[in-house]
Amino acid sequence: MQVLIIEDEPRLVRLMRRVLEGECYVVDVAFDGEKGIEKAGFGAYDLIVLDIMLPRCNGLEVCRWLRTNHIATPILMLTARDQLEDKVAGLDAGADDYLTKPFDFEELLARLRALARRVPGAPQEPMLQVGDLSLDLTRHEVLRNGQPILLTIREFALLEYMMRHPGQALSRAQITSHVWPNDNDAVSNIVDIYIHYLREKVDRGFAPQLIQTIRGVGYSIRG
Repeated sequence: MQVLIIEDEPRLVRLMRRVLEGECYVVDVAFDGEKGIEKAGFGAYDLIVLDIMLPRCNGLEVCRWLRTNHIATPILMLTARDQLEDKVAGLDAGADDYLTKPFDFEELLARLRALARRVPGAPQEPMLQVGDLSLDLTRHEVLRNGQPILLTIREFALLEYMMRHPGQALSRAQITSHVWPNDNDAVSNIVDIYIHYLREKVDRGFAPQLIQTIRGVGYSIRG
């Protein structure tokens, strides 16, 4: 699952990112409200964690903008204030749930899991399928023709992103922004390296070959 964190406290962002990536979430970050609107309006996220107190556009304004523009991604709002009117204001702006700082990370994870289950029409056990390749988001399992395939966290995140866009030509920039967001350690050919890893595990010994190179663009997965 892909989560956008809109929060201006770097230390808290680092902690949340570490915890969420440890649970196999793919995490992207915006440190102010305007950047949060830009990313949430452009990217396809499963969940948004949104702080109320933000520079350049507060969380309530961000939330209202998203809902006004018909972006229905579930939003968990963070606030350092515990007054009832603040919680009501967040929910009235369009947030789906709220969490008061400081919070326990186990509660953060539990609330995100609950929000993921509320998405209209979402299956209880989300499954992505391309040809004979299946990816179970709940069990974090990948099968090809019924055979289990073991992937690292990044390989799983890359495969999930591609399987969410079957048949689409995805550029290296698109893939990097979703699988390695804000990762300064990502080398320039990181996408090519991980595509090679995936092909070795997903396509080697199977037919047809699902992961395809789109010359001049990037990569695609097609059944």
